[in-house]
Amino acid sequence: MTTDHPQPSAAPPPHAQLIQMASAYWVSKLIYAAAKLGLADLLAGGARSAADLAGPTRTHAPSLHRLMRTLASLGVLTEGDGQRFALTPLGAALKSGAPGSALATVLTFGGPAMVGAFEQILHSLETGGTGFEKAMGLPIFDYFGTHPDEAALFSETMVGFHGAEPAAVAAAYDFSAFGTIIDVGGATGNMLAAILSRHAAPHGVLFDLPHVVTGAPALLHAHGVDARVTITSGSFFDGVPADGDAYLLSHVIHDWNEAQCLTILGHCRKAMPETGRLLLVEMVLPEGDAPHPGKILDMVMLVVPGGRERTAAEYAPLLHEAGFRIERIVPTESAVSVVEAVPIA
Repeated sequence: MTTDHPQPSAAPPPHAQLIQMASAYWVSKLIYAAAKLGLADLLAGGARSAADLAGPTRTHAPSLHRLMRTLASLGVLTEGDGQRFALTPLGAALKSGAPGSALATVLTFGGPAMVGAFEQILHSLETGGTGFEKAMGLPIFDYFGTHPDEAALFSETMVGFHGAEPAAVAAAYDFSAFGTIIDVGGATGNMLAAILSRHAAPHGVLFDLPHVVTGAPALLHAHGVDARVTITSGSFFDGVPADGDAYLLSHVIHDWNEAQCLTILGHCRKAMPETGRLLLVEMVLPEGDAPHPGKILDMVMLVVPGGRERTAAEYAPLLHEAGFRIERIVPTESAVSVVEAVPIA
C-alpha cells in the first residue's frame, strides 16, 4: 500500500510573481473598504447578511454581498447558512478598539492621502520631492497640523504599525541607569511607556507638538506610568528640553532630510550633558540583498515625509557631523535596533 503525499508546489514563474506583486493593492483596497464601512463592528454581535447591513453601511446589497464573499475567501469573514457572514479571528482584529490598532492602520495606509502619495512615486524618483506634498499640497506633518482627526488616527496607526517594537526595545537595552529619559518626538508616549513599565528607576519627559501630545495622558495612564512622566510641548526644530541623561528619538530621524536631521540632532547635542546618551530607535538596514522591512519602509520615507532609512555606515557620518560618535548598535527581537551614540568631546 502506498500513500501519495502532496509535493511542495513550485514557486510561480517570474512573470506570475511580478503580476502578484502588482495586483497586491486589490486586496489592500478590499480590506480598506471593510474598515471604512465598519463591517467588523457591525458583525460584532453575530452573523448578518449583506441585506441586513446595506442600510447601516449605505451600500448596494448585492455589491456588498460580493465584497463580503470575497472577504470570506481571504479569511476575514466566514459565510454560513442563508448567506449570513460572521467574523473570523482575523476579521475581529478590525473592530474599533481591538488590540494592535489594525483599524486605524488600515484606514491610514489605505486612505486617500497615503494612496495619493504613492500615486506620485515617479515624481519622488524624478525630483527627490515627496509624493505626499505633490498629492495633498502640504508636507505630511503640516497637513496633520491642519487635519487633527487624521493626525490622531496617524498616532494610533503608529502604535499599531510598530506593534512589538516598544517592548522589544525595552527588553534589549538597559535603561535602568538613566535618571531622566527625554523622548523627543515621542507622540503619545507609547515607546516611553513601554520603557518605564519595564525599568522602574527612570523618569520620563515626553516632548512633541501640542496637537500630538493631546492623546498622551490617556495612554500613559493606561500603562500606569503617568506619574513618572512630564509632558511638554514644542518643536524639535526650535529646541528640546535640557539636561536629560538619555535623549530617545524613536522613528524620528528617518522622517526628515539631512539638513533637518542635523538641526534636530544639533539641538539634542546642545541640550545634553557630556555624559548623556543619544538613542535612535530605527530600522538599521542590512547591506546587500538581504531582505528587511526597512527597505520597503525606506521607499515610504522617500514618498511620504521625505526622509530615509539608513545602514550603519550611513548613520555614522550623519551623527559625526552633528557632534556624536556611534558607541554601539543594539539589535532587538523586532525589526528595529537601538543606535547608541555619545557626544564627541
